[in-house]
Amino acid sequence: MIITIDTTTRIDTDTDFGPAERHVLQKLFGWKSMVDSVAGFQEKTALALRDGWNNSGPVARSPKLDLVIRKLEEEVRSRLKT
Repeated sequence: MIITIDTTTRIDTDTDFGPAERHVLQKLFGWKSMVDSVAGFQEKTALALRDGWNNSGPVARSPKLDLVIRKLEEEVRSRLKT
């Protein structure tokens, strides 16, 4: 999956992330449409990063993962404005 962050930044989940990071992102893509606040999304993010893949332990918030998380937070903000 290619995630467009802005006009110059694209992230390829197949090459830029390992399995644990992709698992976290799968959770966050689901939660982004279900949470009722940005704070709720941030809580789900912290939980997903803490628990990792199948409770295997923490997943580091790499710079690229951080970009995607911030992009998803923006999308949550946008959804909640409407």
